[in-house]
Amino acid sequence: MRWNPYERLPPAASFSLTSSDLQDGEKLAMPQVSGIFGAGGQDVSPQLSWSGFPSGTQSFVVTMFDPEAPTVGGFWHWAVVNIPGNVTQLPAGAGDESGPGLPPGAFQLPNDARTKRYVGAGPPEGTGKHRYIFAVFALGTQSVEIDREATPAWLIFNLRDCTLGLAFLTGWYER
Repeated sequence: MRWNPYERLPPAASFSLTSSDLQDGEKLAMPQVSGIFGAGGQDVSPQLSWSGFPSGTQSFVVTMFDPEAPTVGGFWHWAVVNIPGNVTQLPAGAGDESGPGLPPGAFQLPNDARTKRYVGAGPPEGTGKHRYIFAVFALGTQSVEIDREATPAWLIFNLRDCTLGLAFLTGWYER
C-alpha cells in the first residue's frame, strides 16, 4: 500500500457515501475509466450521494485519489470545491469540463493531469490493481478560499482545520 493523504488528516466524524454507479471495493465500470489515459473508458464521473454528515456542515468538497499511481505522491484525479451544504449528491457526469451537474458556486480544481475535470481510472499497464478513493469532506465553513488553479494537495492541506466529517467510497481498476 502506498501513501494515502486521507490517513494523515486530523480525526473527523464519519458519514455515508454511496453511488448508483459503483459499490465500495468493486471494480470501476468503463464509464468511470479513463479515455484520456488510453484505458478505453469514457472519463464520466460517477453519481455520488452522501448522508449522515455532522450538524454544522456548511459546505462539501469531493475528491478522487489513486494512492497506487507510480509517482512519489499518488495521483489526484478530481477535486470539486465549494459544494453548498444543502447539496447531498452529484449526478453522473458532473465532472466534465463544463461541470453541468455542479451546483452554483462549486468549481473543479486542476487534477494532476492539469485538467479541470474528472479523469477516470487509467493505471499504467503492468502496475497492478490501483485503488481509486472518492472522498467527501463535510466542512464547517461556507466556502474554501482557494485559488482556482491550486492543486488538490494544496486543497487538502487547507481543509485540515475546517473538516467536520469524512466519507469514503473506494473502487479499483487494473489493466
